[in-house]
Amino acid sequence: MLRTPSPDGLRFAFGTLTVLPVNVTRWDRDAARDGMLWAPLAGLTVGVAAAGTGLLLLFLGAGNLLAAVATAAVPAVLTRGLHLDGLADTADGLGSGKPAEDALRIMKQSDIGPFGVLTLLFTLLAQVAALAQAYGDSWARGALAAVVSATAARLALTTAARAGVPAARPEGLGAAVAGVVPAGGALAAAAVVTLAGAAAGAYLGPYDALRTALAVVCAAAAAELLLRRCVGRFGGVTGDVFGGAAETAATTALVVLVLG
Repeated sequence: MLRTPSPDGLRFAFGTLTVLPVNVTRWDRDAARDGMLWAPLAGLTVGVAAAGTGLLLLFLGAGNLLAAVATAAVPAVLTRGLHLDGLADTADGLGSGKPAEDALRIMKQSDIGPFGVLTLLFTLLAQVAALAQAYGDSWARGALAAVVSATAARLALTTAARAGVPAARPEGLGAAVAGVVPAGGALAAAAVVTLAGAAAGAYLGPYDALRTALAVVCAAAAAELLLRRCVGRFGGVTGDVFGGAAETAATTALVVLVLG
């Protein structure tokens, strides 16, 4: 079940998942558990900042496409690009066709291979295209898409850190947070984010409430598919896999939100 966020847990969530000047004072499993359990709260903050930037540009006379580019850029800036980097590295590891140990070594290299480049390109194109379409429908739908996608992305981190999901390496951020979130807590977090998304969408109408809830569910499902593939391929999760899951969830949510 969800618990009241502890100060150490909130510092862990915001200090590790954003560039906000938060001093992480504890790195133990308890702080990591609370931090990952409340990761969607950090996502909500990132999403609000992204939506605010997009709306500001629209107010100043920018077109939907420029607003969409800025909205997609804000989460990348506020996470130091780590989630996008993790997505690219995960794509290189999965696409390498190498044994797990060699694939993990490829993922640790500083350069990005062809699989990573193509994955980044099409992911960012999909995000910008979906946001531009959402802003084209209305400024409110664009803002909602920005907030929901960022929150769903961090929910993917919560579910990926649930008990029973092993770490692929004994070191790194992946090992620090792997398996820290109780399964019940991850499920409760998913339910809260889904219901909150539906409530936010309800301000635009009953269909938007349903579509927003569906977007969160589909985002979680897509991230789960990637997670299972990576666990089977690498033997567990890494920090890169967490980043890949977050970007997969964000993109899926955006696409679902502009369908129909």
